[in-house]
Amino acid sequence: MNKIAIVVLADTTPADGLGRIVNALMAAKEYKDARADVRLVFTGAGTKWIAELGNPKHQLHEVYAAVKDRIAGACGFCANAFGMTAAARAQGLRILEEYGPNMSFAQLTNEGYQVITF
Repeated sequence: MNKIAIVVLADTTPADGLGRIVNALMAAKEYKDARADVRLVFTGAGTKWIAELGNPKHQLHEVYAAVKDRIAGACGFCANAFGMTAAARAQGLRILEEYGPNMSFAQLTNEGYQVITF
């Protein structure tokens, strides 16, 4: 079975940001439903989605909740830069700092994950 890492970089503000997060969440759900080894990672401006999606009133909260067990975490540097560290911790997400204060793409690929970015 494939090992897939879905990395969310999309900001919450651009017109295409909503489309990107929908595709990221649905891809994670599809792989999860297929029993694939899938991880979801938030990095860059994508860390801003953590607070948005954690809100039960958000239109995508249900699908976010369905894949929350597949969230590997949020990049430490990026979560801090965008003020999302507290939101990530409040939702029980790991702060990823495998490469200094950053999440590690190399670790994902070294562990055999195919990286898909949104």
